[in-house]
Amino acid sequence: MPRPLELLRTVSSDRILPPLRAALDGSGPAVLPGGTGAVPDTVPKRVAVVVQTSGSTGDAKRVMLSADALLASAAASEAVTGPPGQWLLALPAQYIAGINVLVRSIVAGTDPVETATRPFTPERFVADARTMTHALRYTALVPAQLARLLDHPEAAEALAGFRAVLVGGQATPAALLERAAGAGVRVIRTYGSSETSGGCVYDGRPTGAMTARVVEGELWLGGPTLAEGYLGEEQLTAERFVTDAGERWYRTSDAGEVVEGVVRVHGRLDDVIVSGGVNVSLGAVERVVRELPGLDGAVVVRVPDATWGEVPVVVGTASVDLGAVRAAVADALGRAAAPARIVVVDALPMLPSGKPDRVAITARVR
Repeated sequence: MPRPLELLRTVSSDRILPPLRAALDGSGPAVLPGGTGAVPDTVPKRVAVVVQTSGSTGDAKRVMLSADALLASAAASEAVTGPPGQWLLALPAQYIAGINVLVRSIVAGTDPVETATRPFTPERFVADARTMTHALRYTALVPAQLARLLDHPEAAEALAGFRAVLVGGQATPAALLERAAGAGVRVIRTYGSSETSGGCVYDGRPTGAMTARVVEGELWLGGPTLAEGYLGEEQLTAERFVTDAGERWYRTSDAGEVVEGVVRVHGRLDDVIVSGGVNVSLGAVERVVRELPGLDGAVVVRVPDATWGEVPVVVGTASVDLGAVRAAVADALGRAAAPARIVVVDALPMLPSGKPDRVAITARVR
């Protein structure tokens, strides 16, 4: 029997929490926080929450999540971060990272403090952190937010008072992790997506009952936090969620490897370009670039080239020496991976989720 679906246009935590709680315990309809476009009246019975993805690499999708998957994700997270406490919501509540903060708060029986509905600033983070009442404090950030907080002495001090800080959404530069550790901030790197109820790999290891494998270079994830599929897209669901030997898996479209139980993600499979006949992973180039001074938030995109076919181009907000960048990338990945140029912009286009808008960045460069 299908279940009613309610579109929640207001995305503040105080408006979302009551219907989210009812969706999780089955007393209310399924919810779609902050969705856009037409919404069906019903969804499959098991679905509790529909999450519209940020569309950072293309068209947004609507991912159907069960209460069991979301609660399994919260339990697995708690096993790593520590005992139940109070969460500071610093990410938009309509995306999976923000929804997870609210689900963890519901499970913990604590009221989240929200700083996400207003422009994110270190000063506001400090002020909101001071209103938290629980001894155990947690938050989830994207790398750009972490960098801004560490640049602000008072905010860095406040962040050090949190028991754990989850950081995900994109690769976190090693230099940024070192800065956080030096400031006494316990950072836990997370990897996952809306299709896995958010982060399900913490510091390289699958959480709870989640498992990871690699099939022909593609990372597959399996376990209790997997989504039911995509709303209204049966073919895409069948392509991305597959059953093998009786176990259900999500095909991430990420290149990766699993070494002695540790997951290593190398970037999107569709981010591999052929430059002068050599395969180049833009994700690998970006990881090297982000370790260089002034480029910790830079983005690497593909651009057509009359000679080489396609070339990597670095887009950032700081003017740096191209020769030094090319030398560092060539030393790590080979000459074909060296960026052709650096494009300096006043600010990188960002999505509400806090991720770089790669589609807009690529269009601007081209």
